Amino acid sequence: MDFDIAYANADFIPNGNDFPAKWKKSASDFRAAHKNLRLDLPYGEDASNAFDLVLPEATPNGLVVFVHGGYWKVFGRRDWTHLAAGPVAHGYAVALPSYPLAPDARIGQITRTIARAIEASAAQVDGPIRLTGHSAGGHLVARMNCLDVALTCRDRIARILPISPLGDLRPLMQTTMNDTLRIDAAEAQVESPALNDTRAGIPTTVWVGADERPAFLDQARDLALAWSEAELVIAPGRHHFDVIEPLSDPDSDMVADLLR
Repeated sequence: MDFDIAYANADFIPNGNDFPAKWKKSASDFRAAHKNLRLDLPYGEDASNAFDLVLPEATPNGLVVFVHGGYWKVFGRRDWTHLAAGPVAHGYAVALPSYPLAPDARIGQITRTIARAIEASAAQVDGPIRLTGHSAGGHLVARMNCLDVALTCRDRIARILPISPLGDLRPLMQTTMNDTLRIDAAEAQVESPALNDTRAGIPTTVWVGADERPAFLDQARDLALAWSEAELVIAPGRHHFDVIEPLSDPDSDMVADLLR
């Protein structure tokens, strides 16, 4: 198997390279229209240690944290603000953190950084916490169910929804992107949620698009099978880049699952 091809997405999606610009514009348009925002809230000393908080009109019913993807090496919080629209319409605050990217940070460091971001976000909003993230972000929110990650607010987490997650990092060691990620065998073992058997048992829905690359379908199925607390949703007609769009729709099945 050519693992570079197996884990390539844009080349197998019509107009795949156009999606990042579309996401950025949608996020900017949402911020312009939605005035109840708190931007650039710090959770650490590094410039990347900040999150944006999108608030509903009334006192929040709880907190959703969305962690972005990009193979731990691209994108930031300002590319995804529009995905807050669904939960915000139901009265939830939504935090969108940035985090240090590879090669400046290894995946284990990024995991610990996201835990701090969630704790800082939780300090801003009372009530239950629901975590969701896409691709590498799906990996990162899944890691919050693993007890080797120090997370002081874990008892408030009601549900985790990893979207197209990378649950087993071992195949990525055989890709050229590992020149940037620098995953070794020890880190792959520790940082793979699908291989972790010391978990908090938080209810989890693993969500993946039916039209995704076979490797991502396998990753999603394997994570759902490995976790007794997880169920699997395979969304018909969705590929890796549009599978997240339902987060922006208050009436979507994805938002309903996240908030149930």
